[in-house]
Amino acid sequence: MKTRRTTMSLCVATIVALALPACDRNPPAAGTGPTTQAAGPRSYPYTIVATTGMVRDIVRQVAGERAKVSGLIGSGVDPHLYKPTRSDVAALLGADVIFYSGLMLEGKMSDTFVNVARSGKPVFAVTEKIEESFLLDPPEFAGHHDPHVWMDPKGWMKGVEAVAASLGEFDAPNVSDYKRNAEAYLNELTKLDAYASRSIATIPQKQRVLVTAHDAFNYFGRAYDIEVRGIQGISTESEAGLQDLNNLVGFIVDNDIRAVFVESSVAEKNVRALIDGARSRGKAVKIGGTLFSDAMGPEGTYEGTYIGMIDHNVTIITRALGGEAPERGMQGKLNP
Repeated sequence: MKTRRTTMSLCVATIVALALPACDRNPPAAGTGPTTQAAGPRSYPYTIVATTGMVRDIVRQVAGERAKVSGLIGSGVDPHLYKPTRSDVAALLGADVIFYSGLMLEGKMSDTFVNVARSGKPVFAVTEKIEESFLLDPPEFAGHHDPHVWMDPKGWMKGVEAVAASLGEFDAPNVSDYKRNAEAYLNELTKLDAYASRSIATIPQKQRVLVTAHDAFNYFGRAYDIEVRGIQGISTESEAGLQDLNNLVGFIVDNDIRAVFVESSVAEKNVRALIDGARSRGKAVKIGGTLFSDAMGPEGTYEGTYIGMIDHNVTIITRALGGEAPERGMQGKLNP
């Protein structure tokens, strides 16, 4: 099955073409459109700018010492709602290569990516090599794919492969280095996936229900056979209505759910409302922990890496829902 790289390039090209009459009466010369790739780095380390922490981390793993990788969207910041600042735009224009997640995750940055790509700067979506058959199509997301593919390490492995291929195109003389770095990292992600499978499987089936602030965990649920319920929809731009909250409270009470989870990048108020609603019906529900959904932990911490993020989530969920996992996670690196 074809990947969406060609489709994505055509979409971007179409958007640029439509924008030209209003923005630029003199269209760019042939070969300078958004799909054009730069000739390669002028020097090493060259500069890469990534959007989310999850993207930044896998790009760092693949680029190694060849590039200096920085991120735009920090820890605890919701990418669905993020609007680029002037300094962000300057960083993008000054970068040699740009990586973003895609699938509309960074929806408010779309115009910025188009404008930067018009100059011929390499702009890549790490989700470009993920086949349509892998992607979820939630009916409430207006015909778009669920962008939270990093919640299943198997999906993010495809992102790693996309990064390696893109850097190989940009810096062809070092393509073997990028492939080698990617292979080593993919081996670590395979171990992470196995740990998640083993851990979640220890949760008793009746207790294997994950209730969170928004629908960021559907790929996680599909990968590890755990039912997922979110208060808000796929994007945090959608607001949870009173009926949505009441329905979820009823589900929690009827199914004897013991723990619900907050997210580091989403306000806690709706989760607190769930707990209060369940209490009013005679059901005590606790907060099982804080999960990383659309943002990783703080920069420089283990939880501030993609592996640490998923390790944290798996370990917290498993222990809170009655399963068995080491308190400090897969590698003994989690903060207790």
